[in-house]
Amino acid sequence: MPENLPDVTVIVATRDRPGLLERAVTSILSQDYPGHVECIVVYDHVDVRELDVAVGPGRSLKLINNTHRQGLPGGRNSGADAATGDLLAFCDDDDIWLAAKLSRQVELLADPAIGAVSCGLRLRGPGIDKERVLDRDVVTHEDFLADRVMEVHSSTMLIRRSTWAAAGEVDERIPGGYSEDYEWLLRVSAQTPVAVVRQALVIVDWHGGSFYFGRWATIVEAQRYLIAKHPELARSRAGLARLRGQIAFALASGNRRTEALKELAAVVRLNPREKRVLVTVPVVLRLVTGERVLRMAQKRGRGI
Repeated sequence: MPENLPDVTVIVATRDRPGLLERAVTSILSQDYPGHVECIVVYDHVDVRELDVAVGPGRSLKLINNTHRQGLPGGRNSGADAATGDLLAFCDDDDIWLAAKLSRQVELLADPAIGAVSCGLRLRGPGIDKERVLDRDVVTHEDFLADRVMEVHSSTMLIRRSTWAAAGEVDERIPGGYSEDYEWLLRVSAQTPVAVVRQALVIVDWHGGSFYFGRWATIVEAQRYLIAKHPELARSRAGLARLRGQIAFALASGNRRTEALKELAAVVRLNPREKRVLVTVPVVLRLVTGERVLRMAQKRGRGI
């Protein structure tokens, strides 16, 4: 085993999806990174199941239960508690890493000013096969205030343990776990810029559905929680308008039309060009359902 290469721990939180889970774990253990890779699979309040995957030299596999609050944030935090690596990464249980992911990212962490690295991704699913790769080398905190930056996906992130300690755990109190990844990225980027490997090294299984599909009240509550927790979001009028536009859309989709109209008025004051105004008005007028609008967006690899 080469010396001076940091050990990496990769955390896969799962409710157990046979086949998909094995595929994700195999892609992690098959990395061409010459350092040690530890994969921790965290079973989220389901029985731990042995996995039939090859664990080669310089690789280890650990299967544990979620000892934190039920849900994805708790699963990731449980994995971090059990991790032994110098670097931490996450992979959703239905995503796939290409073999060069860790090698390319660890190269960028040779710069002591960088505490986190992302990479491009490929959305792949029924009717869609699209690469999303940023045209810049670094994403800053101000960038995340202005935009979610969807290319910085949870399955693309690799961070130092010191960055994890400074930013803090994934928030287990955010309602329904919605936007937990964005909330965590706001805290990570406040500690360090996020470097970017300008290559699609993760395949995201884009199946056109979502655990949050139709859970409009949860989305409203979570986005309001996010705004209250991060008052610095107000530094970007466009960014705040985006979040409040999502709230307006969820309110309209949940048949809370009066609240939706009040929220839309605030969005227009912040940013008259916010595109979520155009998709929310037809839902308020009941010309189309929020579910249909969301399905149309997802077919194009987008969200609302």
